[in-house]
Amino acid sequence: MAIKNVVFDFGGVLVAWDPRHLYRKYFKTESEVEYFLSNVCTDEWNTDLDRGEPFEKLIQERIAKFPEFEVPIRFFKDRWEEMIHSAKDETVEFLFELKANGYRLFGLSNWSAETFPLALKKFQFFELFDGLVISGQEGVVKPNDEIYKILFDRYDLKPYESVFIDDKEINVKAGEALGMPGIVFDNIETVKRKFAELK
Repeated sequence: MAIKNVVFDFGGVLVAWDPRHLYRKYFKTESEVEYFLSNVCTDEWNTDLDRGEPFEKLIQERIAKFPEFEVPIRFFKDRWEEMIHSAKDETVEFLFELKANGYRLFGLSNWSAETFPLALKKFQFFELFDGLVISGQEGVVKPNDEIYKILFDRYDLKPYESVFIDDKEINVKAGEALGMPGIVFDNIETVKRKFAELK
């Protein structure tokens, strides 16, 4: 069966989101940045935000635990937009190519419900999508099966007619386990080659 739908992750694929873009402006050394992101505002903590936990609640909990880092902890919400460096132009170009060739485009992203509207406002390419499933709005994150099933059910997608592009292998494999072919994003040329092989 031919591929009809292309499902994109956003952070790391279409958007160059990275907290380091912000925290390199605040901390003096790279080791300070890495310490903060490994011990204070960690990936696991950010996943709770992506799952829909309120920013203010989680920020207050972090400040209570790490009062000496109150200022940079608050930045995670107050200066969140500075974590978005730019769109990834080559991937956006591919997005336009797919749309022009008649593919339906969908987004499946781990992203806080509170900050996703800021990204929607910043990047016009979101208008190309036929549907979006955002973890913070659903209360469940990838690679949990449930969020993939929400995507399939809401937009009446057949997994085998869809391909999922994500920069995390664990998320791609979760989709594959449900019958949706996947491509791990590392660079756009590899993605295009693998996509052509799938067609």
